[in-house]
Order: sequence, then C-alpha cells, then structure tokens
Amino acid sequence: MDRTAWIAVTLCVLGFIGWEFWVARQSVQRPRVVTAPSAAPATATGTPLASSSAAATPIPQAEPAASVVPTATPAEFVEQTETLRNSDVELHLTNRGGGIAQAVLLNYASEEDRRVILNSAARLPIGAILDDPAAPVLPEYKIRREGDAVALDYVTPEQVTIRKRFFFPPTNEKKDNFLAELNVDYTNHGAAAYSNTGYFLSVGSAAAIHRNDYPSYTRLVWSINGRTKGIDVGWFGEGGGLLGIGQHPARPYYTQTVTGAEWVAASNQFFTTLIVPLTAKSDAVWAKRFDVDPAQKAYGLEGAMHLPGFRVDPGQTYSTRFELYLGPKLYHRLARLEHNEAEVMEFGVFKLICQALLNTLNTLHSLLGNYAAAILALTTIVKLSLWPLQNKSTASMRKMSALSPKIQELRQKYKDDPTRMNQEVMKLYKEYGINPVGGCLPMVIQIPIFFGLFTMLRQAVELRGASFLWIHDLSQPDTVGHLPIFGWPINILPLIMAATSFWMTHLTPKSGDPTQQRMMMFMPIIFIVFCYNFAAALALYYTAQNLFSILQLYQNRKQPIPTLTKVAVQKRKGR
Repeated sequence: MDRTAWIAVTLCVLGFIGWEFWVARQSVQRPRVVTAPSAAPATATGTPLASSSAAATPIPQAEPAASVVPTATPAEFVEQTETLRNSDVELHLTNRGGGIAQAVLLNYASEEDRRVILNSAARLPIGAILDDPAAPVLPEYKIRREGDAVALDYVTPEQVTIRKRFFFPPTNEKKDNFLAELNVDYTNHGAAAYSNTGYFLSVGSAAAIHRNDYPSYTRLVWSINGRTKGIDVGWFGEGGGLLGIGQHPARPYYTQTVTGAEWVAASNQFFTTLIVPLTAKSDAVWAKRFDVDPAQKAYGLEGAMHLPGFRVDPGQTYSTRFELYLGPKLYHRLARLEHNEAEVMEFGVFKLICQALLNTLNTLHSLLGNYAAAILALTTIVKLSLWPLQNKSTASMRKMSALSPKIQELRQKYKDDPTRMNQEVMKLYKEYGINPVGGCLPMVIQIPIFFGLFTMLRQAVELRGASFLWIHDLSQPDTVGHLPIFGWPINILPLIMAATSFWMTHLTPKSGDPTQQRMMMFMPIIFIVFCYNFAAALALYYTAQNLFSILQLYQNRKQPIPTLTKVAVQKRKGR
C-alpha cells in the first residue's frame, strides 16, 4: 500500500476511537431541574391532553396544579408486598408508591451467583406515579391479590381513586414471559371535575452488572419513531472539557421534552426495564444518577417518563395501559414485539451487520451447542467468504514487494521533489498493472464487520456464562489474575491475539516504504490497546481470523514469486 492508503487505514482506526467516544458520551442538551410539569388546559372528558411541546427542549417550570399523588410526605407506614411469578421472572410489588420494587430474573445469575435483579428496592418502584421525581412522594397504597393479578388502590385528596393492576398477559395472548402489563384507572368520586396537567411514571433503575462495566452501558434510553436516543451515567459527572472548553460541574438531574416517545427504558449492558405507554405517548423523560459504590466510582441511574394530562368528570373513569418488558436484551425476542423494542439494543449505524452476525451466531449455536464453537464457525464463514479477495490482495502485495527496488530508485532519484516522485511511482504501478490499494482492500472490508461484531458482542447476553478452555465468560475479558503492585488485569486471549497479529505482519509481503513497514508493526499494538479489556468473544474471533490469515499466507508463500511484466498500453483510435 502507498502512503495515501495507509493514511486511510489510520483514519479508520481514529474513526473507531471517535465512534467509541461518541457512543460513551452522546451529546445531549443540559437539563433544568423540574419542579412541576408544565400546565396545559383540559380539553375533553376522560381523554389525554396533547403534549405541551413538540420540540426537544427542557420542560419549563410551572405553577403546581391538581396532583395524582399527595403533595405532602405521608406518615410512615409498614411496607407490604405481593408477588407475581412465572417461569422466567418474579415481580415483587410494594404498597410503597404502588409499583414493582424488584424484578428477579429466575434464570440469570449475577457475578455473585445470585439471580439478576432489575431495579433496587431502595429506589423508585417501577410504575410509581409522581408529580416530581426529583422530590418523590410515595404514598401508601392498599395492596391485595386478585387471582393472577395484584391490585393497588389509593384515594387522592380530590376523592379520585387510583387503581393499578399488574399482571402477566393471558397465556393465549402472551408474546414473551418477560412481558407484564399495568392498567391504571382514575375514578372520580368527588363532586367536581378532576383535571390533571401531566404526571411522571417511574421506569425504575439500572446499575452495572459487572464491576468493570463501562459507564456508557448504564443508560436511560427512549424511542421516537423507531429511533433511539439516550444518556448514560457518565453524563452526570463533572466534566473538565477539552482545554477548558465544555467544562461543567456535576449535574443533578436530566430532563428533556420529546416528541412522542413510544417507550422509555432503564438499561445496563445486558438487561433492561422497558415501559411502553399504550394510551398516550410520553412527552418528556427524566433521569438521576445515584451512588452504588462511591469508593469505586460505581453509579446507577433511575428514570421516569412524563405523560400528558387528562380530565375526569364526576362519576367517570379515565383508564391508561402500559406494557412492561423486564428482562434480558435478547434481540430475537425483542424483535417479535410490536413497538420497536429491539431498538433498545442500540446497534446504531452497524444495525444491519449486527443483526446478521447475531442471527448467524445464534443459528450456529443451535447447531453446535456451544457459543465458542459458534464464534469459530462464524469466523470460518467470514474468512472463507473473503478468501478469494485475500488471495488477490496478497498477490498484489507480492507484486509490490517485487517492485520495491524500482520504487526505491525513484524515491532516491526524486527525493527533493515529492510531487514528481509520487507521479513517477504511480506511473510505475500503472506500467506493471498493480493497484496500490489492492493490498488493503480486505482490511477495509473487514473494518465494518469488526465494528459490527464489537457492537453486537458487547450486548450479546447469550454469551454470559458461556465458557471456553480457561475462559469462564465470553462476554467479559478473560482475566486470569492481576499484576502485583499495579493491579493490572492479565488477559490471556488479547495477548495471543497480538502475538498472532505480529506473526501475520511478519509473513505479509513487505512494501518498499519503511513508513508502511513501521505502521504494519504498530497496528497489532493499536489493536491490543483497544481490545485488551473487551469481551473475550471479540478477541477469540480476531485470533481465529489471524490464524486463518497466517495459514493463507503460508499457502501463498509456496507459490512462485510473481514475474513483473509491463502491461501493454492500448492506444485510443482516432475519430
């Protein structure tokens, strides 16, 4: 490859760095702390009002209006709970605010070999109705079991009875075991019409599932017309900016008006609590960071969605419905749902590649019964599909290597005239029919595959707990120990990956440009720096790919050295 081609490859690597930074800290507008939802006039009996704003701007402050919860902190009361359970999830419902205190995933274990729990009992219950989530009031609901459902009732000072029913969908309608439903009825037993100007519904909380998770994994995500936006816990921290530009103090809350969010979710790397408002779309989102382990700088995030107001005349009832998904981010299950829930995976610009790779990986796993074997089989498929192109690339590089002495002569001859030197080098390539970028074409093609695989594997909950040789969990780095004193993790597979990369670089035909040769030596170092703490599955894929490339290079070395032959120049015929 010539210098221009290597610049292109370098820019791709820098693009990867920039892309990761963008994913980790998506640019979002700074919030204003909400003291009350914006007021809007009631327009119809028992129907929701239109969203007060269609623009993506912070919610303006407004005078308090009629509330669906009391404005004073209620007296202390004894917490009571009820449980809903199926074969996959167990919901612990509480009378404290009338929501889900915890959702226990019965078939997924955490790092401590306990079951994965969504939401913390110390945070806002999922489904709690709030005037202001920044200063929440959680009244005492009456809780009781009603067959396969749990009912919770609360009467407001305006004599409006709020009745919530949590239940799993009927068996004949069930789309997924991780789905639950929430119906909320507001019945006006008072003498005057009841007008509500809007309220928040708690989405619950999320925290890192592993100690070494990146902050960007713990997020509040929402979907508008099938496109997701979100923030992570890193947004709330103090920022130094770049050279002082963009510096800001720690941020207490995030709130943003949105144009019809079809769902809002609190997610970590592998699991999510996602709520779909079925009666009226959300018109704003809210989030707050909380401490999990301040000494380790571990944080969680809790969120809420804002819903438009409504009016209920005396003796009338206004009803709202919500669908809840509380479980793992399994793409094939989320994709079967009806409200673009699969977008919570946030595959981004590599969505099509991620979907294809994940579907292929799961298909191979169903055939082979082991995810490590499925990754190796996926690597084989990708490599075999690129094998002819790689052969052409290697042949092109061998021709360039044979042409190296002539190129060196030109570089020496025109060393004081870089423009003329480049012109003569390109002319030489043309004379011998060599494409100077042919050698890097397979690498360029593999870059989106690599990024797509990286994006897919970092959220593939299927890989959690999947083992291979010394690797206990393919979704995490294969740490076998830590360096004394420094405490740095010792990850074996990335080191093997780097060794095979150096080996492959040594076997690759050399060009005549020393700068290119140095860059070839630096590429494995760059990859190990960025891949060292990634999922072992990614290092396994890349190591297997390197071994295939080494095999192919050895095979090509057995071929005779190409003979340089000038290409006959075809003259254009005159008119």
